[in-house]
Amino acid sequence: MEDGAELGDAYGATLERIKAQDGEKRKLAIAALTWICHAERPLQVDELLHALAVEIGVRDFDAENAPCMGTLLSCCQGFITVDKEASTVRLIHFTVQEYLCAHADLFYKPHSIIAETCLTYLNSQQVKHLSSHPLPDYQVAPFLEYSSRYWGTHANRELSDDTRTLALELLDEYENHVSALSILEQVARLEHSGGIGASTRFSGLHCASFFGIVELVTALMNANGCEINQRDCAGCTPLSWAAKGGHERVVKLLLVWGDVDPDRPDENDRTPLGGAAAKGHEGVVKLLLDRKDVDPNRPDTNDLTPLGWAAFR
Repeated sequence: MEDGAELGDAYGATLERIKAQDGEKRKLAIAALTWICHAERPLQVDELLHALAVEIGVRDFDAENAPCMGTLLSCCQGFITVDKEASTVRLIHFTVQEYLCAHADLFYKPHSIIAETCLTYLNSQQVKHLSSHPLPDYQVAPFLEYSSRYWGTHANRELSDDTRTLALELLDEYENHVSALSILEQVARLEHSGGIGASTRFSGLHCASFFGIVELVTALMNANGCEINQRDCAGCTPLSWAAKGGHERVVKLLLVWGDVDPDRPDENDRTPLGGAAAKGHEGVVKLLLDRKDVDPNRPDTNDLTPLGWAAFR
């Protein structure tokens, strides 16, 4: 299996065996393949098993619903294996993914399904009751890390009505949710034991801007009590997160809001323009440079201006 050449017939026969299984086994196999083919990164064994235990829309998460790995391997008829060195679940060969994704009828709106699964998990009573200070051990809640970091990435690709509803429920009081700390711990690399303190101040608007989801940003900005210039524990505003992520549509949306401060720096004195320049987001840089209230020469604590960051990168 060096290049997977001429294995189409074998893959097709295997896929037919999967479809010929009884309802629950077939459903489990397709669900597992959906995750493995469309996840943003390889999933650890426990992550995948807990993801498969989630019942979309159900308020309670029951880890006892998770299948055992042996059952999963059997249902997938040899398409998947466990990478023992990395403890991740993967397809037996990259050409399997090419083959499966070429069959449009096999996966129905996979990113919506993954986003809804992640959000259902995060909205569950079990996760809501997790303490966010300190962040719980991911061995206790294996699916927390992935669902917190990537639900918005999948939602941004396929935002269904159900995904939107579940997301707004999560973001309504997001600052105190364990997911907010998980994102910051993964993305901002802050030490949750000392760097964040009593509150992340990472609001629902911060989160929606971080993922660049226009529909959610619009809904949250129109809600009462939304603070567009609020700085989180890293000193970042929603505009800062959108600019660093290169989310031009969200940046445009935030810039037309009357009270927005487009030059508000983070804890390192880096402005949204500096963040966009450091990441090479030309479209966002142009949007910010069009503003008279943005200082293009403002240095940060490293004494680098936006031009300095662009040159450095």
